[in-house]
Amino acid sequence: MTWIITAERPDTPDATALRRDYYDEVASRYWNRAATEQEIDEGLTDDGTELLAPPTGAFFVGWYAGKPSGCAGLVLVDEELAELTRVFVRPEARGTGGGGLLLEAVEAAARAYGVRRIQLDTRNDLVEARGLYVKHGYREAPAHNAAQYAEHWYVKDLAPVETPAGH
Repeated sequence: MTWIITAERPDTPDATALRRDYYDEVASRYWNRAATEQEIDEGLTDDGTELLAPPTGAFFVGWYAGKPSGCAGLVLVDEELAELTRVFVRPEARGTGGGGLLLEAVEAAARAYGVRRIQLDTRNDLVEARGLYVKHGYREAPAHNAAQYAEHWYVKDLAPVETPAGH
């Protein structure tokens, strides 16, 4: 089975379901109990989703075995900096390479926008995510925000897109 990564609006039914599952998992881990539907709804209210579409960003859905199985988002901070956000792979598709492919899609979109660096923040308990970022060239960095749940900060410098000689 292979992954197919597509750019989608973050408010499509599949993208919305993935964003809900993402928030359910991170909230449930944080609280050490299952998040309620109301808590998930509240967490997704005014969460900046509108920034995950051109011209301020991008959102990607990863399809595995024909099912929407992962997502990742990009938000432009300025002309040269973007934020990686909402990286998630459903448990049944983990370990199949989807996380790396989602990161590649986000990085390609960032380069297309002219971004030279991607940053992100995450928590101590999201060990799998932290491992994924390091595996794909992100390095720990000093705090770039004071977000409530931020405990680790990462950055990755992006090489510019090379154009063939003579073009």
